[in-house]
Amino acid sequence: MRLEGSCHCGKVRFRCDAYAPVPFLHCYCSICRKTAGGGGSAVNLGARADTLEVEGRGHLGVYHARIPDGNGGCRISSGQRHFCTGCGSALWLFDPEWPELVHPHASAIDSPLPHPGERVHMLLDSRAAWVDVPDGRHDVHVDGFPEESLEEWHRRNGVLDGETPG
Repeated sequence: MRLEGSCHCGKVRFRCDAYAPVPFLHCYCSICRKTAGGGGSAVNLGARADTLEVEGRGHLGVYHARIPDGNGGCRISSGQRHFCTGCGSALWLFDPEWPELVHPHASAIDSPLPHPGERVHMLLDSRAAWVDVPDGRHDVHVDGFPEESLEEWHRRNGVLDGETPG
């Protein structure tokens, strides 16, 4: 599925081909919460990095999150969180550990996205106390990371590589 996205001020526009375009995974970690400005984010759309086209690269900033190591120190994430320096919109994550992938933020996508039949709420052990997490029959809750990968979820739900939900 071809995705088109942009920042709020319009200085950055991008396109990429998604193999996993359904925004099902809502992350409640402090990184997503604080960099995206909300209680949680549907961040894990999966796209092919070699298809990413960007207009307005001069307005891009990159943030490498600091991740506590549990011993009072921290490590710097290899993940590159791209954002617009003009308006601060979170746009996509790229991690050189998986150079073939790019993960656009669903909130930055302008193309209509498929509606998920199920939502996975992850890293709930990091959520802010004021955040209410939906708890319907199609909501899955995980304190840490889900066992099922982004690709596995899309394959199980018949929405991998542009398939449409049946």
